[in-house]
Amino acid sequence: MSSIAELSAGDLHALRDRVLSDYAAFRARGLKIDMTRGKPSPEQLDLANGMLALPGNGDHFSEAGEDARNYGGLQGLTEVRALFAPMMGAPLEQIVVGDNSSLAMMHDCLLWSMVKGVPGEMEPWSQQAGGAPAFICPVPGYDRHFAICEEFGIRMLPVPLGGNGPDMDMVEELVTDPDVKGMWCVPKYSNPSGDVYSTETLERLASMRTGAPDFRLFWDNAYAVHHLTPHRHEIANILELCEQADHPDRAFVFASTSKITLAGAGLALFASSPANVKWYLARAGKRTIGPDKLNQLRHVRFLRNMEGLHRHMEAHRVLIAPKFDTVIEALETRLSGTGVAKWTKPEGGYFICVDAMPGTARDVVELAREAGVVLTPAGATSPYGRDPHDSTLRLAPTFPSLDEVRLASEGIALCILLAAVDKLHAQRNL
Repeated sequence: MSSIAELSAGDLHALRDRVLSDYAAFRARGLKIDMTRGKPSPEQLDLANGMLALPGNGDHFSEAGEDARNYGGLQGLTEVRALFAPMMGAPLEQIVVGDNSSLAMMHDCLLWSMVKGVPGEMEPWSQQAGGAPAFICPVPGYDRHFAICEEFGIRMLPVPLGGNGPDMDMVEELVTDPDVKGMWCVPKYSNPSGDVYSTETLERLASMRTGAPDFRLFWDNAYAVHHLTPHRHEIANILELCEQADHPDRAFVFASTSKITLAGAGLALFASSPANVKWYLARAGKRTIGPDKLNQLRHVRFLRNMEGLHRHMEAHRVLIAPKFDTVIEALETRLSGTGVAKWTKPEGGYFICVDAMPGTARDVVELAREAGVVLTPAGATSPYGRDPHDSTLRLAPTFPSLDEVRLASEGIALCILLAAVDKLHAQRNL
């Protein structure tokens, strides 16, 4: 099909009639498919069922002889920190193991920064002179990051992603403002664009001059080992780069096993400089007496080492890569050459990002909903839920079955085309 913008009025009418007919037939199937969130499928969760029998009766002691059933161990078991040290890019002394949610760790770090301040300044962000604290937010981005900022009244400054990370010229200009206290980063297989930050981008983030001496990178490495191809992308170590640039406290690094083992019963991980880890533990010690160390034992005895972790993630890849391929195939079959959309082909992570015709994303989501396919709300990938172009769609194919993804992908592509045709039809007053 040629670009629909070049069609004559008669051809556009005919195309609209065909697409409406196809959409009516698709809607008549009565589907109920949820593609709103990046959740592991039941089959993925089954991969970790062996953990449910661990640590085993009477086998609840750590390598150091600690009774994992009891209080304490705020930083996490030594062997668990050692297991995840390569993934976190930090020595085990600079890692904290928490309970199941890295998002909770991010929330707490931002809250504590607001009310207590951070090492190097220690004046609470909420009490500093000047305007309201602000965060740089790469776009498209993660709606839950944005929600935390909204919760605490932190202004959000969108910066576009470009395939190798955020527009660093914009970032370096924005951070000269002392009110800019931090920046969200998903550096590998970004949510939802799939960006892999380049070494140049990481070096500039580590070394840039900031107006705020207590500026922090909130480094959400959620997809560190979540590959969709045999090639395992690696990125430079942000903690090492920050130390080399004489900004050792700049990065707060987060990750979790939520999409590695059991989404509701994983481990959250925090890594940073010695000063930041000391600060984190001092704050966390007022909040809890210690994490779930039995769950920590389950993880280390199930995964054993990084080789075991990679082997486990390869089993995930076998399950979900075909779903991503199916979505891409449907988009290419229905939309290639039409000029109505472009989309990513991620090599890792949990999402496919589609840029539909400007002004149509909300229509696409509504058309899909009416046909029984529920998508992430349009605007969710932008701060405040406002996509200025109304074009970005986040597709999450992991949770439904492969057959459901195949059906849903057909319908999504159809809805993207129908919304574009309708927009052009209205613009021409046809």
